[in-house]
Formats: sequence, C-alpha cells, structure tokens
Amino acid sequence: MKLSIVIPCYNEEQTIRELLKAVNEVELDKEVIVVNDASTDQTSAVLESCTELFSKLITHPVNKGKGAALRSGFAAVSGDIVIIQDADLEYDPREYERLIAPILDGKADVVYGSRFQGGDSHRVLYYWHSVGNFILTTLSNMFTNLNLTDMETCYKVFRADIVKQLDLKEPRFGVEPEITAKVSKISGVRIFEVGISYDGRTYMEGKKIGWRDGISAVRCILKYNLWN
Repeated sequence: MKLSIVIPCYNEEQTIRELLKAVNEVELDKEVIVVNDASTDQTSAVLESCTELFSKLITHPVNKGKGAALRSGFAAVSGDIVIIQDADLEYDPREYERLIAPILDGKADVVYGSRFQGGDSHRVLYYWHSVGNFILTTLSNMFTNLNLTDMETCYKVFRADIVKQLDLKEPRFGVEPEITAKVSKISGVRIFEVGISYDGRTYMEGKKIGWRDGISAVRCILKYNLWN
C-alpha cells in the first residue's frame, strides 16, 4: 500500500530540511506532500533547494492556518493511507510502520499516535500544556464517546477513503477536534491508538500553539459534535 504523507509547513526554516530527510529515510512506498502556508522566513528557499526530498509542493499565497493546509494536502493525496506530519521535529517519522500497522493488518480505519500511552522517550516540558491536552481530550471524549488519550496529537493516520469523507472547515488548530468529531460520526469506523515518542519544543524553538488555540478547541468540540 502507498502512504501519503501530508506536511503543513509555516516558518520552519530551521527544521524542514532535516524533517524531510528523516521522512525519506523511511523505507515505505510513499509520496511526500508539503504545503507551504505562506511562510515569511526562509522556508520557501529551503524547499527550493531540496526538491528531491518531496513529491509535491503546494504553496498558499497567504497564511491560512494548519486546517487549511491539511485541506490542500488531503486534496492532493494519491495513496491508500494518509498520515499527517508536522514540519518541526517533535514527531519521529521512524514510527510510521508502527502507526500504519493496525490498518495494514485490517484491524483499523484510523490510528492516533498517542504521546500518553507508552511509546519511547518523551522530552519533559510544559506541565500546563499536558493538563490542557487532558482537559480537551476528556471533553472531546465526552461528546464522541471515544476513549482517546491524545486527541490533539499530530500523528493521525487514515485510510484514504476516510479522508475523503471529512470535509474539513476549520482553518487553524481547531482542525484537531474537528477531525475527531467527524471521524467519530462515520458509521462503523474502527479507531486505534498507538503509543509514540515525543520530542516537544519550546516557544523559543518555534512552538506556535497557545492558550487561544485551547479556547478555540473547546468551541470546535462543541460546534462539530453538537451542531455539525
């Protein structure tokens, strides 16, 4: 089966080349789709210098957000399985085989990579981020009736036909609870979690998500579970 890797990218000049090299070292039949969401640093120049490391490049003329970047990337996939990969180095592409295994085994339609369910090493960082993640995941679970441990994880893997059913609307980080709400409503969908490692970064190192995105996530949990 062919794996489509969708990489939303905004101002990641320090990490995007190394990330793409790591993705290319994974020995799977794959396509690599980068969505440059109107980066204002040297990300565009870096991408121009390493075109051999990706299959497709989609460029947004103005910054639209992670959700919009995912919509553009999903529309371009041609593989059988789709995985979301952030452009930083917090998530390790060497774990792709572990993540897609439940789908290849015919057990799952969707797989979430959980930072809170075993896996390998984890960088110790912001306590209140972990608390916020727990609250958002719990709130999401209350409405979806799922027992996920990490709703906000980057690593979400789908059979390609599932991606085509999502019809995403959120432009920014609210896309995470939106995806979960919409996946949970697909009849007969089988969702698995797999423990992953996590090398989180600090705000000094370029971390972008903040408390306003947490408030937006609550809004999206309510919106896409109750009214959409």
